[in-house]
Amino acid sequence: MSEQTTQTLAGTVFEPAPMPDPVITANGNDYMMDARGDLKPVETIKAQYKLEDELVRGEFGFALALSQQVARFKGHGYENLGNFDALLDQKYGVTKGGTKGNKTYATYDGLFQIKVRVQDRLDFGPEMASAKALFDECLNEWSEATRPEMRAIVTNAFDTDREGQINRANVFILLNTESEDPRWLRGQEAIRDAIRVIGSASYLQYRFRKSHSAGWQTVTIDLAKAEAPV
Repeated sequence: MSEQTTQTLAGTVFEPAPMPDPVITANGNDYMMDARGDLKPVETIKAQYKLEDELVRGEFGFALALSQQVARFKGHGYENLGNFDALLDQKYGVTKGGTKGNKTYATYDGLFQIKVRVQDRLDFGPEMASAKALFDECLNEWSEATRPEMRAIVTNAFDTDREGQINRANVFILLNTESEDPRWLRGQEAIRDAIRVIGSASYLQYRFRKSHSAGWQTVTIDLAKAEAPV
């Protein structure tokens, strides 16, 4: 297999997922589809465009393979931890299964941990509009006396991302910001009433430390934070 179809990293061969062939043969001629869906004769396409196409398809194949591998790894991890939980339930005579909350599994020497973290998925109801109006009243009346950081806290709490989602971390910062103004307190009450748990999501966290006196490090499975092995 050529270097274009396989990669070797730390002695491990990584096979890419199959990608569709961009070349379409019709009536004995080869074509490639452009971004508008039109077929263009291969010989009329600039070499740099064909090279870019080959590059992207090659790298995308590895990305798909990695995504599939991570999905299998995640399922494998949950399955093995679940089997271990079942053994404990059997040992102690539990018939309905234990709780599904946060758990920590560790090696005997205490140097490696697998943590199961369960986090509520939150949504915010229409009370948020009332809360924002109350906070705006406070800020407008306080005006010059308002500290810039206080105004930033309110603004950030009601900012939304591209999907229209409110950043829950900013909301909880606002809930923990104290003021004696009754409107401020009512605004915080409105936020609490707006919080709705719509489900939960769990994830696995892998941590290790090199010695008992060393700090914990997290094994990163995140493309933005991943580092090549040294």
